[in-house]
Amino acid sequence: MQEPPAVSTSDRPNILVVDDERFIRDILADFLSLEGYSVRTAADGSAAIEELRNSPYDLVITDLKMPKLGGLDLLKEISTSYPETLTIIMTGFGTVETAIDAMKQGAYDYILKPFKTEEMMHTVQRGLEKRRLAAENLRLREALSLYKVTEAIAASLSLDEVISTATDSVIAEVHADVVMTWLDDGKGGFFQRALGVAPHVEHDGSGICIDPESVRERLRSGLPLVEHGTRALGYFTSTSEPPVQSLLAAPLKARERLLGWIAAASLTHSKHFDEGQRKLLSIIASRAAASVENARLYEDLQATFQQTIQSLARTIDKMDRYTAGHSERVARYAVLLAQRLGLQSDDILIVRHSALMHDIGKIGCVLNLNKPGRLTTQEYEVFKRHPVYGKDILDPIRFLQPVIPGVYSHHEYWNGRGYPQGLSGQNIPTVARIIAIADTYDAMTSDRAYRPALPHEATIDEIERCAGSQFDPDAAQVFVSQFNDIREQLTAEGFKVPE
Repeated sequence: MQEPPAVSTSDRPNILVVDDERFIRDILADFLSLEGYSVRTAADGSAAIEELRNSPYDLVITDLKMPKLGGLDLLKEISTSYPETLTIIMTGFGTVETAIDAMKQGAYDYILKPFKTEEMMHTVQRGLEKRRLAAENLRLREALSLYKVTEAIAASLSLDEVISTATDSVIAEVHADVVMTWLDDGKGGFFQRALGVAPHVEHDGSGICIDPESVRERLRSGLPLVEHGTRALGYFTSTSEPPVQSLLAAPLKARERLLGWIAAASLTHSKHFDEGQRKLLSIIASRAAASVENARLYEDLQATFQQTIQSLARTIDKMDRYTAGHSERVARYAVLLAQRLGLQSDDILIVRHSALMHDIGKIGCVLNLNKPGRLTTQEYEVFKRHPVYGKDILDPIRFLQPVIPGVYSHHEYWNGRGYPQGLSGQNIPTVARIIAIADTYDAMTSDRAYRPALPHEATIDEIERCAGSQFDPDAAQVFVSQFNDIREQLTAEGFKVPE
C-alpha cells in the first residue's frame, strides 16, 4: 500500500482537479483559487495518482470518464492509500447511477455536469468543513487516548508494567510493527529490556537487533531519530525478513541522564513513520522515562526492604545453633499455607515478611532461651514478652509496619488463652493465625536443647488435635490435609522436609 504523505498543515486547503477536458480544469482552478484554495490539476487518473504521491491533498474533484485511468479506479486508489482525502465526483446526467455507486465506495458527493459554480463551491465548502470537523474529532480522541496512556504508565511502580504499557501504547498509537525498549545497565552500556510485536505481524521480531552505540550517539546529539530505508537499516546489526522499512527512536531521559530509549520499527513495505508519529512516541517516552526511574527507585527500595528483613531474621537465628534457619523455614511453610488458603499475592508477601520477623522480639529477652530443661515460671513470663518486644522494635520503622500484626499476635490462641493480648477467633489477624501453625510445626520437628525433634506424623497429629483450641480450625485443616502436596513442592525445590 502506498504510504500517504503527511496531511497539509497549510491554512489554505489543497485541492486537486482531475478532468480530461482542459477547459473544465482551468475554469474550476480559477474559481477555487479566487476562493482562497491552493489548486493543482491533472488530466487523468494516472496523473492524479502521481500528484497524490508527491503532495498531500485535502480534496480531489474528479470526472468519472477519463482515458488511461477513470474516476472510479482513481477513487479506489484514494480510498485505499489516502483515506483522509475527500473525493467529489463530476458526472453527466447519463451516469448518475454510476456516481451514486461511487458514493457507496467512499466518494463524499457528486456534481452533475454542466454545473453551476455556486453549487460546486457550496459542495466543496461542505466537504472541507466535514473533513475539518472529522480531523478535529480525531485529534481530540487521540489526545484523550494519549492522556489515558500516559496516566496508565505513570500509575505503576512495576518496571515490567511500565514497559509493557508503554510498548502496547506505541503499537496502538504510533502504529509500530515492532517496539524495542533499551535501558542502561548501570555500567555505561545498554541492553534490550523488552521486545513487543504488533498482533498483525507474522513473526516474533527475533533477528531484529539494534546497534546501541549508533542509537545512543544519535540521541545524545539531540537530533530526532526518524529514518527510512537504507538509512534506517544503518542503525541495526541485523534485521529480519521483511527488513525494517522505517525507524523511530525517542530517548528515556530523567534529569538530563539517558536511561535508555524506546524504538519503533515498521516492517510493512513503504510504511514510513511521519513527524506526527515521532512526536507521539516522544510524548510516550517522556512519560515512560519518569515512570522507569520511579520504578527502579521502588525496586531499589524493595531490595533494601528484603535485605533488611533477611538480615534481621539471620540475627535472630544466630542467637544459638538450635534456631538456625528457623525463621526461613517458618516463612516457607507459612507462604505455602497462605497460598492454599487463597490469599492475594500482596498479602502472601506480608505473610512471608512477618514470618521471617516473627521472633525478632527475642532479642529483648535477656535470658538463655535454649538452656537444657524447661524454663522456670519467671523465665517463661519473660519469654512471653517477646511478641511485645518485637512490636516495640518494629514500631519506629515505618516501612515495617505491615509485619507488626503477625509478629505481635502469632502466639494468640483461637480459644483466647494465648498471649500477649488474649485475642480469640477472627479477632486474631489472619497472618498471625497462619504463622502460628507454621511456627509450631517447625519448632516441634526441630531439635531443641531440651528435647530432640519430634516425628512429622506426631507433629501433624498435634496440630490436628489443637485445631479449634490453639489454632484456627480451617487453616489447621488445610495445613494437615494438604501437607503431602506441600511436602512434594518443598522437596522439588530442594528444601529438606522433616520425616
